[in-house]
Amino acid sequence: MTIAFDTWCLGSHARNHGVHVYASKLLQHFRELAPSFGLEIIPYVSAEVDNDANAFAPAPGFRPRQTGLLKHSRLWRFGGACTLASSQSPDLVFSPHCTSLYIGNRAPAVVTIHDVIPLLFPWKQRRISNTLRLCLWWCAKFSRAIITDSFCSRKDLVQAYGIPESKVSVVHLAHNSEYFNGSPPDLRLQTAVKQKLGIQRAYILHHGVIKPNKNLKRLIQAYGALLQRNRSLEIDLVLAGPLGWEYEEVLAAAKMSAGRVILTGALSDQELSVLLKGAWLAVFPSLYEGFCLPMIEAMACGAPTIAANSSCLPEISGGVLRYFNPESVEEMSACIEQAVENADLRTELAEEGRARASDFDWRRCAEETLAVLKGQISVGNAT
Repeated sequence: MTIAFDTWCLGSHARNHGVHVYASKLLQHFRELAPSFGLEIIPYVSAEVDNDANAFAPAPGFRPRQTGLLKHSRLWRFGGACTLASSQSPDLVFSPHCTSLYIGNRAPAVVTIHDVIPLLFPWKQRRISNTLRLCLWWCAKFSRAIITDSFCSRKDLVQAYGIPESKVSVVHLAHNSEYFNGSPPDLRLQTAVKQKLGIQRAYILHHGVIKPNKNLKRLIQAYGALLQRNRSLEIDLVLAGPLGWEYEEVLAAAKMSAGRVILTGALSDQELSVLLKGAWLAVFPSLYEGFCLPMIEAMACGAPTIAANSSCLPEISGGVLRYFNPESVEEMSACIEQAVENADLRTELAEEGRARASDFDWRRCAEETLAVLKGQISVGNAT
């Protein structure tokens, strides 16, 4: 049984995004697990492009295949990948993101659709928005099966596209436990990172790509309201992560804030982990998520964490955090204030969050994903 692995989202364009982490971790574990599943994994690679799949050496049940098509990004996504798979006839194609279009029995595909963000938060540029929606619709309709990150996302996909629930399997993601764990931080590194970023006092932390669904303008406003009520409170707001898209309002709000808002840009996992382990509080005010890797990373590090009561966040966090309405600046600010002022609550949030985060594991994610893929090959062979 052969499974082709679409590696497009392992290119440099996707680094510092959750889908890149997901694809990289799956490929790493697929390489180890393939023989025990009786599978041969064929990741598409190209020495002509900056793609992290190139770093994976051949192994039993794992045979990378070179293709020059990967250097033509648009061609790859809109026909090239499907044509290549059709010509080479693997039993199945796995795409870890809904960016490449597959159709037909000669290129049967299982695609991971992480969320329905393109439907809920369309880009202001109509061409980009329409392209993302086309990809989402195509993959929902024409994939043999779909994998998604949460039961919330499965419900949204079923409702949005009228597909049967049986077509969508839920496989939870995980976190990189090498860095995001409960061990004490390297104090020397922590000090160096804080000095580099100009962090000199206690801080509230959010991390993740800065984009509309993250709701960071309201977070900045809630932080400002907190400081207006508590003028003696000395605490910064740190937004860790690269600029994504449509972030102008966030930058403007940061400049106008009553407090000090620090935007760090992209950080390594090591840098991010020591920041999380030193945070007074981690806040995730997202309007919508498919899983929210950053929230689990914060919980795994033992950062006291609060989150919005929206989409999958209560599901993924197991209901162990404190939650707020993400559309209410006042409610968000009050929840932040409660945690900032209550050391016992922060200890409880840290302990409960760390215990919940331990439920998520990348090897288990890979095993469950391979089980879905192998099952779909069997379904295809039966028909």
